[in-house]
Amino acid sequence: MKKGLNKNIIKEISRTKDEPQWMTDFRLNAYDVFKSKPMPKWGPDLSDLDLSGLTYYIPPQTEKVSSWEEVPSDIRKVYDKLGIPEAEKKVLAGVSGQFESEVFYAKIKDDLKSRGVIFTDTDSALKEYPELFKKYFMTKCVPVGDNKFSALHGAVWSGGSFLYVPKGVKVDLPLHTYFRMNDGSTGQFEHTLIIAEEGSEVHYIEGCTAPIRLASSLHSAVVEIFVHDNASVKYSTIQNWSNEVFNLNTKRAVVYKNGSIEWVGGSLGSKKTMLYPGSFLMGEGARSKHINITMAGRGQWKDAGAKVIHFASDTRSQIISKNIIKDGGRANYRGLVKVIKGAKNVVSHTQCDTLMLDSRSISSSYPVIQVGDPSAKVGHEAKVGKIGDEELFYLASRGIKQAEAMSLVVAGFIDPVTKALPLEYAVELNRLMEMEIENSIG
Repeated sequence: MKKGLNKNIIKEISRTKDEPQWMTDFRLNAYDVFKSKPMPKWGPDLSDLDLSGLTYYIPPQTEKVSSWEEVPSDIRKVYDKLGIPEAEKKVLAGVSGQFESEVFYAKIKDDLKSRGVIFTDTDSALKEYPELFKKYFMTKCVPVGDNKFSALHGAVWSGGSFLYVPKGVKVDLPLHTYFRMNDGSTGQFEHTLIIAEEGSEVHYIEGCTAPIRLASSLHSAVVEIFVHDNASVKYSTIQNWSNEVFNLNTKRAVVYKNGSIEWVGGSLGSKKTMLYPGSFLMGEGARSKHINITMAGRGQWKDAGAKVIHFASDTRSQIISKNIIKDGGRANYRGLVKVIKGAKNVVSHTQCDTLMLDSRSISSSYPVIQVGDPSAKVGHEAKVGKIGDEELFYLASRGIKQAEAMSLVVAGFIDPVTKALPLEYAVELNRLMEMEIENSIG
């Protein structure tokens, strides 16, 4: 596929994927919206993002398979190193994998299939479940016109996960998707669509990574989650991008009566990140919890936070944001808590903490709180600090080296995040943090 983007390339993407005409038209309309919208004027400076120099779609290197032995050896080798097959055997109810633009592997346990759970790639869902797909895809949750990059995503999306959990079904083990972006000067635009019907429960985990490349790349995913009455969804992600990746995503959940959404995220790597998972609490008693950790190092700019809008009475939200900055990196917290007029007895609390590992790094906070009803109880607290010399001296006196000592302090700082992850992924996050600290010290 040629670099750059125009309507002919979009038509070629849709034709290559053998999509119905309505999706081709949807993509072309999204492209028009993308062209009409300006680049964001707030957050990181994106002037060094060359959209014309990207390849927006890479055709699949293999057919999608359901047996790990059928995956081509070069791709299998990468995922074997990541431990995906082993995790599938031990702690997961289903797994899918995406390499560049397309999902190459998808599998779900037979007992979940028999109970009506659908876990497949989003491209397959478009063709196999057209009515369900069309009802939810980029309609009420993340419409095309939400922002410039949601419009770009609508024009060129490819791959991703489609998860449907029927009424009353509780999925006991997590479902996992791993996205790998392997080439430079490319874009990855996977679309995750999760629908949890009334009274259902599910935990979905995403992992994202890219190797070190010399050329800049773009990751612009969209996640849409629908949590119906009395349902519960937990969405966890660990992203570890190379320092050449622009990570610009739109993630949102719509939560109905007495439903619950929990976001748990760890964001490492990337050149510039804009990431603000959002929860729209539409029904009485709906709840949301956001627990996020970011780490920004040399040449990195993380602009992240959360957005919660309370549309209904007796809704609850909690935001815990943890930022770690080192080597002159920059991290911003950007959040929104909004209570709509008439939403009674809303309770919301935000805790924003930043740990600075040197004096050259930059931390900023941009919280927005809009309260439209006097019965609401909304709190916000923020704290910025550095690792104290006393802490390091105490640990050094116990024979602990500097890098290990700093890792211990960081591990304590991010404890709320690691506690919210399954053990295997908490260990992975801590290891990634330790590697970052070791590289920082040298």
